[in-house]
Amino acid sequence: MADLLSDIAIQRELGTLSGWARRGSVLTKQYSFRNFVEAMAFVNQVADLAESANHHPDIDVRYSKVTLALSTHDSGGITQKDIDLARNIDAKDD
Repeated sequence: MADLLSDIAIQRELGTLSGWARRGSVLTKQYSFRNFVEAMAFVNQVADLAESANHHPDIDVRYSKVTLALSTHDSGGITQKDIDLARNIDAKDD
């Protein structure tokens, strides 16, 4: 089980992550694409990253919009695993 990050550590990390926000014990970000096919291609990229990290986000797809929610469920909140996955997702999205 990963250690929870402090509120200050989470805020500091959010300052380095573009577009991510904290919603209680979850980090969330919405991505917009030109169409459903592009949105699903992105979801598949996220799935590959998540599987490699053995850390899986909640994913909501609404046509061309994808919302990701990251939380380390077995730790009960936000851990370094969530920050690392968010950073890797954003690096893949560039």
